Amino acid sequence: MKKILLSILFVGVASLANAQKSEVNAAKNAWILISNSGTKTLPESLKMLNDGLAHTDKAIADEKTSKSAEAWTYRALFASRTAQIDSLDLANSKAKQKIAEEAITKAKSLNPKEEEKKFLEDASGFIEDAVRNRGVFAYKKKDFATALESFNEYTARNPKDTNMFVNAALMAKQLKNYPEVARNYKAAIALNYPDAALLYKDLINIYLSEVKDSTTAIAIIQEASAKYPNDNDLLGMETNYWLKKGDATKSQEMIKKLIEKNPDNPDYQIAMGDIFFKQANDFQDARNELATELEANKTKVDVKKKKEFDDLGTKMKGILDQAIPYYKAAAELDKKSGYALDKLRSIYNFKNDKVNEAAVQKQLDALPK
Repeated sequence: MKKILLSILFVGVASLANAQKSEVNAAKNAWILISNSGTKTLPESLKMLNDGLAHTDKAIADEKTSKSAEAWTYRALFASRTAQIDSLDLANSKAKQKIAEEAITKAKSLNPKEEEKKFLEDASGFIEDAVRNRGVFAYKKKDFATALESFNEYTARNPKDTNMFVNAALMAKQLKNYPEVARNYKAAIALNYPDAALLYKDLINIYLSEVKDSTTAIAIIQEASAKYPNDNDLLGMETNYWLKKGDATKSQEMIKKLIEKNPDNPDYQIAMGDIFFKQANDFQDARNELATELEANKTKVDVKKKKEFDDLGTKMKGILDQAIPYYKAAAELDKKSGYALDKLRSIYNFKNDKVNEAAVQKQLDALPK
């Protein structure tokens, strides 16, 4: 009786082993069927994939076939493909992705054959598709946080994909997560994104308008200008920065570059004239203060203050003389604008140049009302 029982035991073990091996074969056949099944509805496809995954559940539960790279490879295929095609179901897609990633890691540790290695690459590709698709679907639903998470995950997997870094930056911008915007834009720029100048400009505007960090902004402006020295927008941004800082010397230097590159642009001519005009106004403010003091003590003239007052007037005239050719150029380039002519009239009035003042006034009167 013992011998018979023993024989029965051996038969049982062999049957079990064959049964588990058949689960691997069933998974293989299921994948072949899916690969050649043509167009199916989503529910039909998911059922086929889930059935195939169920075969691998049984295969990896067995001690022997759990050490089979083939079993884990097919498990990775079924799970990753499910994650890919069911990307709209965020929970299911992520859950199947996790199963697939675990299966890929396990299969790689079991010395897979060449065909299995190829299948594992396919599974990794399905996962990447799933991650990207989840980001796109989340964006369309205006779920920018999930979209950012997905795009960041994708770039971690594909650190050479410049477009996806830009997508991630745009999602972060929607969330006002400006450090993430900067990180992703900089990554795209470092990878030679074709429109990198545009990314620089957007980042500069963010630091100036949103973050209010002009120090970082000017550093980015100068970095971008070094790469794109002929970009008028970047030159203009740097010019505006120095104008707001009140640095007349640096502003003049930048505007001079703009004029050299765009001699027919009246705005740049006006901008240069305005720099000189503003300096003259600053001197005028100082003269006005001195004039008040001198008027208050007119019975006793302060010779030193009177000389200072006169010197400021001389400096004003010299600075205004520098503004004149730029306003004249602007008026010539844009004959319908009265801004430059009005500035010229003010200058000639200050200089008591009645002839030129009258001539400019005549031009102003002739402008269309």
